[in-house]
Amino acid sequence: MRAVVVDRYGPPEVARVRDVPDPAPRAGEVLVRVAAAAVTSGDARMRAGRFPRGFAVPARVALGLRGPRRRVLGAVFSGDVVALGAGVTGVAVGDRVATMTGGSLGGHAELAVVRADRITPLPAGLPHDAAAAVLFGGATALDYLRTKAHLAAGATVLVNGASGAVGSSAVQVARHLGAEVTGVTSAANADLVTRLGATRVVDHRTTTLADVQARGERFDVVLDTVGNVSPAAGRRLLTRDGVVLLAVAGLGELLAARGPVKAGPASESPALLAEVLRLTADGVLDPLVESTHPLDGIADAYRRVDSGRKVGNVLVRPQGAP
Repeated sequence: MRAVVVDRYGPPEVARVRDVPDPAPRAGEVLVRVAAAAVTSGDARMRAGRFPRGFAVPARVALGLRGPRRRVLGAVFSGDVVALGAGVTGVAVGDRVATMTGGSLGGHAELAVVRADRITPLPAGLPHDAAAAVLFGGATALDYLRTKAHLAAGATVLVNGASGAVGSSAVQVARHLGAEVTGVTSAANADLVTRLGATRVVDHRTTTLADVQARGERFDVVLDTVGNVSPAAGRRLLTRDGVVLLAVAGLGELLAARGPVKAGPASESPALLAEVLRLTADGVLDPLVESTHPLDGIADAYRRVDSGRKVGNVLVRPQGAP
């Protein structure tokens, strides 16, 4: 099969398409023909060896000193089951499924093996592109806002980075849960963020969060999806019982997250992913696909993610155009 292989950390060009042996499912696993896979900020960090503050040394020890031990990246994908390992039940060849594989990765390839208990069936009619695009941001947004912040109808939410993969989903999830949303993005994306459900948009190029705080504005939830809001700055924007959510946190922020500051990994449970896919199929969530690329276009996909200016999600299609 063809797969994107990353032998060493580096710029987008280190991700190269190669012919590698087809994987085979072991007991409890399924083999999926990948139709669409997300190229996420997490993939980009792992490809580059660029990790959040304080995580450089432990990440390289865990993931690989000079390059990722798992050379085929891609933790979010959607496709069709083509083979079953021993003991797998409740899944059939031909089923349309999506998954977040965690540290197993493997999605930037024509075929990928995944544990059967990590796959989620696609709702009828939901395209593979939409499923692959929505899972990373949708699951993070839903878990952070509902589980970590206990967001309730009528609450006020500030989403910093409202046009990215997580931020665009967070605007929609917050709106779905009945909150009033202020989105921080560039002026170029203001109309999009408004369409997604924000009642107000702050242009980060002309107005800082310190300016917002100085005007006396306060929010029940402040969600940072960019990584440039400190716990102290976030707390200054809160109402009395408000919560700061740090979706991108360095080691120091993670260790200091307590009380009104929440951080840490989002859930990837199949139940949560199934809910995200259902909300997408029902039209509640727009998966917001900015661009799609063939495997041979993986370097272009990574360049866009590395730019920090992508809107929504970037995908690769290992099988080519649908």
